[in-house]
Amino acid sequence: MRSARLRRTRRASAVALVSALTLSALAACGTSSSDDDGGGASQGSGSSDPSAPLDPKTKVTITIDCMPPAAKAPELKEWKEDVKEFNKIYPNVTVDGRSTPGQCLEPPRFTAMLKAKSQPDVFYTYFTDLPQVLDNDGAEDVTAYVNDRTVPLLKDIDPAVLSSLKQDGKLYGLPTSNYTMGLLINRKLFKRAGLDPDNPPRTWEEVRAAAKKIAGLGDGIAGFGEYSAGNQGGWHFTAQMYSVGGEIVDASGRKAAFDSELGKQVAENLHAMRWEDDSMGKTQLLKWGDLQKQIATDKLGMFLAAPDDITYMVQQLGAKYENFGMGPIPGEKNTLAGGNSYMIKKGISPDKIKAAIAWLNFETLTAGKGQFDWARRKADGLPVGIPQPNFWLNGTKTKDDAARAENATMPVENFKTFMDNPVTGKAEPPKAQEIYKVLDNVMSGILTDRDADIDKLLGTAESQVNQILAHQ
Repeated sequence: MRSARLRRTRRASAVALVSALTLSALAACGTSSSDDDGGGASQGSGSSDPSAPLDPKTKVTITIDCMPPAAKAPELKEWKEDVKEFNKIYPNVTVDGRSTPGQCLEPPRFTAMLKAKSQPDVFYTYFTDLPQVLDNDGAEDVTAYVNDRTVPLLKDIDPAVLSSLKQDGKLYGLPTSNYTMGLLINRKLFKRAGLDPDNPPRTWEEVRAAAKKIAGLGDGIAGFGEYSAGNQGGWHFTAQMYSVGGEIVDASGRKAAFDSELGKQVAENLHAMRWEDDSMGKTQLLKWGDLQKQIATDKLGMFLAAPDDITYMVQQLGAKYENFGMGPIPGEKNTLAGGNSYMIKKGISPDKIKAAIAWLNFETLTAGKGQFDWARRKADGLPVGIPQPNFWLNGTKTKDDAARAENATMPVENFKTFMDNPVTGKAEPPKAQEIYKVLDNVMSGILTDRDADIDKLLGTAESQVNQILAHQ
C-alpha cells in the first residue's frame, strides 16, 4: 500500500503535504526501454488475441512508475524479490522500475508528464486522475485485455473499485489499493474523558457530545478536528455531506447540490461545535498533516480519516498503534472513497500491454503474493493490520482478512467497529479539486467567524461551483 502522503498529494491538488520524500534515482531492475515501441523492445511469439495471457516466450521490456526509493529499503527489497519471482514465470520480460523524483508526488510534474507523453509504460495514478489522463489521451483502454484468465481474481475485486477506473464502460486501469473514510480516535483521550474507545461515536450528535467531553479535559485539547485550507476543507465537507446522505453535485454532474437542508445541517453542526461548544480548538485553517500531529501528541480526540493515516503517524510521527482506534464515518449513509491504481500508456504494443497486466496481476492483485504477502511484510518490519487496502470480496476477502490478522503487527481489534460496519463508498465529485477549493471558503468561514452567514457561504459557493461545472 502506498503511503498516506503519496496517496494524498495529487488528491489534494498542488498543495504541499507535510515534507515530500526525497526520492533517489535508482538503477533499473533490468535494461532501459524507450517510451515508444522502437528499438526491438517487444519481440517473440505473442498472441494476437488481446484476451489471451502473455506468452512466456515473448521478449519485452516494460517501464514501471513508482518503484520504491532507496529510502524505503524494506519496500525496495520486496520489489526486487517480486521482480525475480515474476521472471520465473516470464523469463523474457524485463521490468524496468522507475523511481523518478517528484513523478509520483507532485501534481505539476504529473500533468507535465501527461502533456509531454513521457509517462512510463505503466504509470501510477489516483482514481480521481482518470478524467485528466483521458483528456490528455494518456491511457490505453485495457477492457479486452483484462479477464479471468489474465487476472484470475477479477471476480473477487469490488466492482465499485473497478468502476472508479472506467469511463463509458471501458476499463483504463487496475487498482492497487483503496480506502474509505471513517472516524479515527485517540483511545487514550477517550478513556480519560470517560468514553468507551471500543465504541466510537456513530452519529454526529454523538460526535458532538464526545467532543465536548474530550475538550473538557483542558490543556489545549480539542475534541474534534477539521481541515479548512489547502482544498482539504472542501474534501472533508464532501465527506460529511456524503455521511448524512447529501450530494455535492447532482446526478447530471452539471449542477451543485450542497446548498440544501443537509448542507446547512453539516455547516451548522460544525459552527456549533466550534463556537458554542468550543470543542474544536482555537487554531484553524488546518490542512493535511496538522490534525495528524495533534492526535499523535494527544491534543486531539478524533477526526475523519482513512486508516492508513495511522501508519503515517506511527512511522513518521513516533506514535503508537495501540493509541488509535477507528469507527465508521458518523451518519453512515455513505462515505467518501478513493484509491490508487496503475494505468497503461496509450499506444504501446499489445505485448507490452499484456506484460504490464501480468506484472500488475502478480504484484498487486494476487492474494498472498506481492503487496498481499502479509507474512513477508511482517518479517521485513512493515506494518500489517491496517484494514485497507481491502478491495476483495467473497472467499478471497476471507482468506486475506485471516492472513492479515494472523500476521498483524498492531492491535487489529481497535478497528473492529470500522470493519464490522462497512459504509458504502462514493467517489469524489467531478472537478473535485476545483470544487474543494471553493468549499474551503465554506469551511474556513464556519470555523474562523463566529458570526458566519451560513446561507451566504453556501449560496456563494454553489454559484461558483456551477460555473466550474458549466465549463467541463
